[in-house]
Amino acid sequence: MAETFPIYIWINEERLEKLQQAGLADKAVEAFAGLKRLEVHANEAQKDELLKRFPGSKCDLSTTRSIELLPRAFKDKLFAKVLELRRLDPEVVDAALKNAS
Repeated sequence: MAETFPIYIWINEERLEKLQQAGLADKAVEAFAGLKRLEVHANEAQKDELLKRFPGSKCDLSTTRSIELLPRAFKDKLFAKVLELRRLDPEVVDAALKNAS
């Protein structure tokens, strides 16, 4: 299986309610101190596209191997696509990238 890189979306009460309505609340994992997050996975090509499209972002290859510092607007769009498609895989990232600027 090809390597994927998580994009973390932090979950507040409002987002948790939306996840519950979509039947995805169990996908929100506790990260620490009661905070929850979703892990949406991007493939290598998507990671490269995200880093190119959003120059302030980075991929932490030394520890978490996650894609970080993405703009809030993109993460909001990604969360909306998670709710729409009801999945956390690279297909969601593709859908969010189609409309991202």
